[in-house]
Amino acid sequence: MKKNLAVVVGLSLLFVATVGTLHSQVKWIVGGNMGLGITTGSGYSSTDFTFGPMAEVLFNKNIGVGTEFDITTATGTPITWANYFKYYFTIPGSNIKPYAHAGLGLVFATGGPFFFIPFGGGASFGVAKNLYVSADLTLGPEFYSVGGGFYGYSQSTTLFIITIRPGIRYEIP
Repeated sequence: MKKNLAVVVGLSLLFVATVGTLHSQVKWIVGGNMGLGITTGSGYSSTDFTFGPMAEVLFNKNIGVGTEFDITTATGTPITWANYFKYYFTIPGSNIKPYAHAGLGLVFATGGPFFFIPFGGGASFGVAKNLYVSADLTLGPEFYSVGGGFYGYSQSTTLFIITIRPGIRYEIP
């Protein structure tokens, strides 16, 4: 598990660094998330706490690409790694930045890794220069294979996740 985590961290940093060098006018956003996760499906239901770091590259005021890691308190302490596209909506004269996001991710847990498709949205609220507090809702299916996982299933199954979490963001000038 430690070896897989090291590979994921390395690939994530490489991904973010590569995306950041593609455009000369990019801005970086770094921060973290924490909140509640709800997993349900196939007769299974669980509520857990989730937290982890995030990084994002903004190509202009509306378009961003990001990556994040989350550790959850579900059985087996799974680690998720999500990469996403984010679109920020503009509200003239406001320090609120609503957004929508969608992407792909992996869940690293016993019997895994497993695949998931996160999508959702939220808003970032300006609280100081370059500092934001965000509220985020992420939904999506998780796909588990034969013998899969910490949920104890012995066949392929699809579960649905709902994550509600606040976060903190710092836009690097």
